[in-house]
Amino acid sequence: MQKIARVAVIGSDESVGWAAARIIRSAGFEVTVFGSAEHFIRSDQIPSTGCLLVDVLLQGMSGLQLQSHLASAGRHIPIIFFITNSADERARALAVELGAVNFLDKASDNTALLKEICLILEPREKKEERTTSNSPGL
Repeated sequence: MQKIARVAVIGSDESVGWAAARIIRSAGFEVTVFGSAEHFIRSDQIPSTGCLLVDVLLQGMSGLQLQSHLASAGRHIPIIFFITNSADERARALAVELGAVNFLDKASDNTALLKEICLILEPREKKEERTTSNSPGL
């Protein structure tokens, strides 16, 4: 039986977190929402998380600090940051240097978000199946 991939959404704006969770669940992924990086770190969800959707500007530990903390602990979970207008280019550069997968504006459309998550989490078999079914027959 195939295990369903888990996405953790971490943001200080509850309405944005729950809206993102609804969208992600609609694509068939398990989602857990956390109000802070500290709550995520203290949870038992880290080993089962396949992707993080993190607000750069969290209260307390920032999204970039969370990324650094996870990397230093040997936890290399793919991260998609969602940002506000106040995130600067220096923050983007640091996040990419630490391994962020992408940045999405909070106002990005749902398709862009799901596309990024699927690129990270979609099982290899499905990708191969889709490639095979799109190939012309002999």
